[in-house]
Amino acid sequence: MSAAATTHYACSVDDIPRGEGRTITLDGRRIALFRAAGGWYALDAACPHRGGPLADGIVCDRAVICPLHDRRFDLATGAPLTTGDGVAAHAGEVRGQRIFVTLAAAERRAA
Repeated sequence: MSAAATTHYACSVDDIPRGEGRTITLDGRRIALFRAAGGWYALDAACPHRGGPLADGIVCDRAVICPLHDRRFDLATGAPLTTGDGVAAHAGEVRGQRIFVTLAAAERRAA
């Protein structure tokens, strides 16, 4: 059974310059929040390859490039644009001057 999606206040639109990302923590999860030319995007913060900080990556078009090993991810879907696994994508929404993120359900790992 998956938990219901929850929406959280993330930041003010002025907190992240266009073309950059920041790591935030929402409901105990580390999220990379990006302000790209095409809008606001949120992904899980760690690259699945070696845990690289995606918020520190290069934002280009609708992709982010992991700063450690150049793995690329689609900002809208979290899908890998190179090799390897993707990351979870979360819905971002602008309400006035505030950004809200709806977290995707967390994957449950077997113990």
